[in-house]
Amino acid sequence: MAEKVIIMGGGPGGYVAAIRLNNMGFETTLIEKNRVGGVCLNVGCIPTKALYKSAEVYNQANKLESYGLDFEGTVKPNAAKIRERKNGIVDTLVTGIEKLLSAAGVEVILGEAKITGENSLEVNGETLRFDRLIIATGSSSFIPPIKGVENEGVITSTELLDFEEIPEELVIVGGGVIGMEFAGIFASFGTRITVLEALPGILPGIDGEIVKRLKPLLKKKSIDVKTSMMVKEIIRENGKLKVISEGSKGPVEVYGDQVLIATGRKANVKEIGLEEAGIAVGRRGIEVDENFETSIKGIYAIGDVNGKWLLAHAASAQGEFVAEKIAGESPVIGKFVPGCVFLFPEIASVGYTEEQLKEENIEYLTSKFMFGANGKALTMGEGEGLVKVIADLDYKIIGVHIMGPHASDLIHEGLLACEKGLGVDDFKDVIHAHPTLPEAFFESVMGLKGEAVHMVKPRR
Repeated sequence: MAEKVIIMGGGPGGYVAAIRLNNMGFETTLIEKNRVGGVCLNVGCIPTKALYKSAEVYNQANKLESYGLDFEGTVKPNAAKIRERKNGIVDTLVTGIEKLLSAAGVEVILGEAKITGENSLEVNGETLRFDRLIIATGSSSFIPPIKGVENEGVITSTELLDFEEIPEELVIVGGGVIGMEFAGIFASFGTRITVLEALPGILPGIDGEIVKRLKPLLKKKSIDVKTSMMVKEIIRENGKLKVISEGSKGPVEVYGDQVLIATGRKANVKEIGLEEAGIAVGRRGIEVDENFETSIKGIYAIGDVNGKWLLAHAASAQGEFVAEKIAGESPVIGKFVPGCVFLFPEIASVGYTEEQLKEENIEYLTSKFMFGANGKALTMGEGEGLVKVIADLDYKIIGVHIMGPHASDLIHEGLLACEKGLGVDDFKDVIHAHPTLPEAFFESVMGLKGEAVHMVKPRR
């Protein structure tokens, strides 16, 4: 008789694990309280990228003259149609995952599960038993204890995704990836944006030079970023929301039609029976070992709920890893996890940043190639940004940071380099097509040894 595996949560970690397990001969049940696909597909990665594309096309339409095109009419964003397009994409993908689960023979139960013992849980009033359990309950928006946060118009990313009209003024509390992506999208649609970030800089974890070069581009797009700002109170006043913050020079007041709380996410560990089952929970989420197994043997935690990487692709990788581990295989999971920020221009990063290397006292080399010197980028009208490559003293690539057109696509050559320990000489005889954006990565890599043909050598 096949082992029974239950997965709590149908997001990018849970549904991938369920399909993989079923394909390997396990009896698999997936429990999801809302819709399969999780936050990423329903109210996260996919819907925001749908909005991002609408904003990107609108940006292009507003600079048709720069491409030598005349246009007599006007193009303006239509909130209802943008929302309809976004919902259509989400529905298509959800339906696709439902069909995949059905085709794989995975039993799907809609409901909220709670662990009741080492080998049992309850869902919809029914007790189910399992041989192995995978917890993939994801994360949700973290709402800080700000006075007035309950006011109408103070929202999270979930509510903002279903906007009925484009706000004239939007205040964003939090300058991380979520906050900055929404800043870029709505600024493109004409919204006046103010970002309030408690830390000294935005986009923590992104290479400092990239962030420094991004700042003037944000200013050009009328995104007002205020750092080292502690939000104290939100007040509804004369039909607007007033946000009172404390900065280094005293109180600061800003106004908006809506206030987006984008202060990060928290692991969904409440009311799912962890305490009753004796499963250890740490500050960031469920504690797991190198195999993503919890303190209880046979129970695993993958994705956002373990707090390691709050990224959909990391969750999927962990889902496949755990499925293969349960099957008795010897899976390997990548050490390097790429991250992308869908701004204008895009940002993508993998491996060490300069700040991390300095903190760890590791010597390194850097090379940069500007998109302004890349033929394809200029033909696209997107010459802003750069490719920055970091290597150790043996010229092995240990970090790649890109700001520019299609950064989220280009990062994967850097990911392979970091993951496989590739160095400059490994790329030297690899011919890159011309004219293409990846040539910028090649030139940056060649620059580590001063061998880039299209880069001016620094004077000694």
